[in-house]
Amino acid sequence: MTAPIPETTAQSGSRPGTPPSATGGLRRFVSRPTGALSIAVLLVFVATGLVGPLFVDRPGGLGAEVLQAPSPAHWFGTDDLGQDVFAQVVWGTRVSLTVGAAASGIAILIGTALGLLGAYARRADAWVTTVTDLMLSLPLLPLMIMVTAMAGPSVPTLTLVIGLFSWPEVARLIRSNGMVVVAMPYIDGARALGAGGWRIVTGEVLPAVVPLVVVSVLLTAARAVISEAGLSFLGLGDPDSWSWGRIMLNAQRSGVLATAWWQTLFPSLAILLLVLAATVAGVRFNDSRDPRLKDR
Repeated sequence: MTAPIPETTAQSGSRPGTPPSATGGLRRFVSRPTGALSIAVLLVFVATGLVGPLFVDRPGGLGAEVLQAPSPAHWFGTDDLGQDVFAQVVWGTRVSLTVGAAASGIAILIGTALGLLGAYARRADAWVTTVTDLMLSLPLLPLMIMVTAMAGPSVPTLTLVIGLFSWPEVARLIRSNGMVVVAMPYIDGARALGAGGWRIVTGEVLPAVVPLVVVSVLLTAARAVISEAGLSFLGLGDPDSWSWGRIMLNAQRSGVLATAWWQTLFPSLAILLLVLAATVAGVRFNDSRDPRLKDR
């Protein structure tokens, strides 16, 4: 899953990254039903992760109502231990979102730094491209499994592993768009006025690729949530913390995948809705920055 590279910076009649275009793009994004709906769904998940555990008791222990189907008493049913699946999903939202956001932040920092370095410094571009292509060619899931198993399952471990393996796509996108900006005449003008490389990269190139960074944050966070769920389902998640992947792992271990369908349905729907909302938000935000699509 990769984000399309915005072309507005290269085709804008004014300097890229100017506030008017950013304001207009944001207004077009919010005015679109899909954009507003995707943000609303993301805000619901964030609110659930932040506030939900304050009102829902942490699931634990043994309950009397074992493997109960969804009902007014238990909205998402219960598992083989009598624990409420709705409470598990609510508590799992916090961990899944935390891992997704933190891992995305790590990947964005590394990818943006290397992408800008490759776009501006021609001598460094060769090794940045080589390292990025090498990372993209590696089988990431087996590597994540191996590193997580060696380091020990925990939330910080999952966050670091997923973040450190998720930056190559970000670096490639930032480098591609950054090279377009570096080739613009006003960059040559900045050099002629005596601006140094750091000043040009941070003051001119970085603001121009910020929209692409926003898109990358959303898409990378969505992939991080999927990776966390997959690793937790394989038994590499934190055994002391609830996550959506752990809920499905418990269903698999108890052997109720075929009978207690609700135990896997609701965490799967949560993953699907979150990833879909983040992807739609990223794509629509990218489209809203393109003046050729303003009427679509």
